[in-house]
Amino acid sequence: MYEIIADPEDYNIGSLEEGLGHRQITFSDDKRKRWAEEIEVFAEKLDGLSDKAKQLQNLLASEDAIQATPASLKTFKVQLFKINHALNTAFDLATKLETDIVKK
Repeated sequence: MYEIIADPEDYNIGSLEEGLGHRQITFSDDKRKRWAEEIEVFAEKLDGLSDKAKQLQNLLASEDAIQATPASLKTFKVQLFKINHALNTAFDLATKLETDIVKK
């Protein structure tokens, strides 16, 4: 048996179901299945992002000439920074959530 101990206050969000507070509820099988399906979609999107990153890496590592203006290079770099920042934030949240599921 596992318990999810994620506290909304730790994530700077309000309670999703007001009035329940910290009272234990059962995570029903149908909800668990729907959440598992949603997480499967996340995983597929991450796989797709990984494929895109590898394609970009291969292009930049290739011998093919690439032309750009200084402005387009700056824009490209800023967009890569935004993606990296979003990934780091997502990874940190996923790690925190992982620690919020404990075996009882």
